[in-house]
Amino acid sequence: MEKRYVPIKQMVFPGKNPDMKKVEDYLNEYLQKEYMVEETKDIIRIGSKFASEFCGSEYTKRLKGAILKTKANCATIIPELIRTAHHRRWDENKAEKHRNDACKGWYRYDVGFSLPVYDNLENQVGENLYEATLLARINDYGIYLYDVINIKKKRVSRLNHK
Repeated sequence: MEKRYVPIKQMVFPGKNPDMKKVEDYLNEYLQKEYMVEETKDIIRIGSKFASEFCGSEYTKRLKGAILKTKANCATIIPELIRTAHHRRWDENKAEKHRNDACKGWYRYDVGFSLPVYDNLENQVGENLYEATLLARINDYGIYLYDVINIKKKRVSRLNHK
């Protein structure tokens, strides 16, 4: 499958220090919904632990500045990230704390998304591309989205303006 970047069209959580409680409240709107990964036909559910893990994971706590802002805003495109996820990999569960909720292991998927770059006059002058890992836990009841991790900025491309 060709690598796709899902555009984040609106910065719902501006600033380099977004209020993660507001992000968590936003993510709770996805609770109990499910989405299909186009490449594998996996059905990924949004369970009750997703919002708190996305906002309070050890990975998230280490983020600062632009990457934290980027993670907060990728919350607005979770359904599209799931649909366009690719390169699924399985890992066994090694953590005792997940022996029930990830008893059948973990899936990791690659995802991509973009954020617009604006000049001082609010004109879009390019976009920043990001790649990340979508982490899903597997148990007897299905596949559940757990977190978006390993967010890496790829490059800045400039638009041609006259």
